[in-house]
Amino acid sequence: MQVFTPFNNQLIGRITLYLKSKQQQIFGLVFWLLLCFGISAIGAMASIQARSFYVELIQPAWAPPGWLFGPVWTVLYAMMAIAAWLVWRQGGFKENRVALTLFLLQLFINGLWSWLFFAWQMGAASLFNIVVLWGLIVATLWTFIRTSHWAAGLLVPYLLWVSFATALNYAMWQLNPQILG
Repeated sequence: MQVFTPFNNQLIGRITLYLKSKQQQIFGLVFWLLLCFGISAIGAMASIQARSFYVELIQPAWAPPGWLFGPVWTVLYAMMAIAAWLVWRQGGFKENRVALTLFLLQLFINGLWSWLFFAWQMGAASLFNIVVLWGLIVATLWTFIRTSHWAAGLLVPYLLWVSFATALNYAMWQLNPQILG
């Protein structure tokens, strides 16, 4: 017969809390991954004809090949999800309401861009959208750095890519006024 002492009860309580916490952490990571890749899928629906549309456009000499966008965005969305998860782990929405709200807002604006550019072929609106997105990424990165330097660091490649994409969006709009009016 085992005797339960207050020490044993504390140990069992800590183990239970640890397992519950691990389960919550895994759930949280899965949630952020599903959310980010869900937005990616919504954007991808607008981009179904993107490949044929993209090759029809007059492009600057420095434009990357169309096949590069899928792999780059896949890595960026994974990094974004992990960044959000790292911030969420530090007190959830309750402690990081501003940072995570900014993250969700920029994620929504990100998903909207594909619709503006590819589906609706609105060059000026897509440029405005991506400039707003850039600002929201900077704001998100700034709020993330207060909670997790790793999370902020994971957003840097995203910011750099969107900076490049902003210049590309502008160039494509200027080179294709008949299509991207």
